[in-house]
Amino acid sequence: MKKETVMDNAQLLERGYRFGQELLAWNSHDNKRQMPWKGEKDPYKIWLSEIMLQQTRVEQGLPYFEKFIAAYPTIRQLADAPDQEVFKLWEGLGYYSRCRNLLATARYIAYELDGIFPNKYEDILALKGVGPYTAAAIASFAYNLHHAVLDGNVYRVLSRIHGIGTPTDSAVGKNLFTTLAQAQLPDGKAAAYNQGIMDFGATVCKPLPECSTCFFADDCVAFQTGRQLALPIKEKQLQVSDRFFFYLVLEHEGKVAVRQRQAKDIWLDLFEFLLIETPEPASWQLVAAELEHAWGLSPESYQRVGTRYVVKQRLTHQLVHLSFERLALNHTIELPQLQWADKAALENFPFPKAIKEYVLAEL
Repeated sequence: MKKETVMDNAQLLERGYRFGQELLAWNSHDNKRQMPWKGEKDPYKIWLSEIMLQQTRVEQGLPYFEKFIAAYPTIRQLADAPDQEVFKLWEGLGYYSRCRNLLATARYIAYELDGIFPNKYEDILALKGVGPYTAAAIASFAYNLHHAVLDGNVYRVLSRIHGIGTPTDSAVGKNLFTTLAQAQLPDGKAAAYNQGIMDFGATVCKPLPECSTCFFADDCVAFQTGRQLALPIKEKQLQVSDRFFFYLVLEHEGKVAVRQRQAKDIWLDLFEFLLIETPEPASWQLVAAELEHAWGLSPESYQRVGTRYVVKQRLTHQLVHLSFERLALNHTIELPQLQWADKAALENFPFPKAIKEYVLAEL
C-alpha cells in the first residue's frame, strides 16, 4: 500500500465492514435503480446481461437485452440461431467480439454441457468472453457464491471511501483493490452486496458524486479530506488513433455491392461496402487511381452519384473517419467476397453503426 494511505489494514477492514452493513441496508430500503435482470437467478439471463453491459451503459444495453430474451428465451435457442441473424440483432451495440464470444459460449454450453450453465466460479471464468468481473457477477447473482465484483464503479467507491491513491490500473492497484473488495464482502450476502455497490457507484458515488445524499459521507476518507473528485487515480492515458475509411458504394440495376469483413480487425464479420483505407484524408483523385489500380474500375466504367457523405465513429482506441461515395456502374463486376444485394434487402445485413446510419440516410 502506498504511503499516502495513512490507515493500516485493520482500519481498512473495519471501515469496509461498516460500509458493507450500511450498503446492505441502503440496498434494501433506498436503492431505487430498476433493471429487468435485478434479482434474476437464471444464469443464462445474468450472463447475457453482463456480456451486453461490458463497456456499455445500462440505458444502451437494456433494449438489446429485452430483444435477445424475446428472440432467444433459452441458451439453446441462442446457440441454434444463425450467426448473421444474431449479429443483426446485436447491430448498433458495438464491441462485436462480445457477440462472437456470446455465440461461442452459448454453443459450448448447449452442445458440450447439455445446456447446463456452470455453477462454479472457476468454470464460469473459463467461458469465452468472461473475465474475473463477469464471472464474479454471475457466480454471486445466480448462485450467491462468495466472490466480489470489481468494475469501474466499485474501484471508484473503494478508492474514495478508503482514500486510496494507488492507481487502479497499475499492477499494485489491481491486486490491492481485488484483495480489499473480497475482504469486505459480507458472508452470505454476495448477491445483495455486489448489486448494491454497483448501483451505489452508478447513482450516488458517480464520477461527479452526490455526497450530500451519501449514507457514508461522514466516514468517507475522500469526502472528509476533500479528495472525492481526485479519486480514483489512473496512471495510463487512453491513446486514440485516427483511421480513414473511404467507401465506394457500387450500384447497378437496383443492387448494391456489399462484403463481409474477414480480417482480424474492428467490425469482424460485419458487412461493409468496397473499402479503400488511407493513412490520411484522401482526395477523390487518389481514390479513383486506387480504384482503377486495385479493382480495375476505370473512370469510364462508372458515374459518381449525389454528394459525398462523411461521418465519424468513435471506438475505444480509434476514431474512424468514414467517407462514402456512390458509384453507378455501367456493368456488374465480380470482386473477391463481393455480393450484390437489393437495396431493400440491406436492412437484413448487420452493419457497423456508422454504415447503418449511412444506409438509412442515403440508400
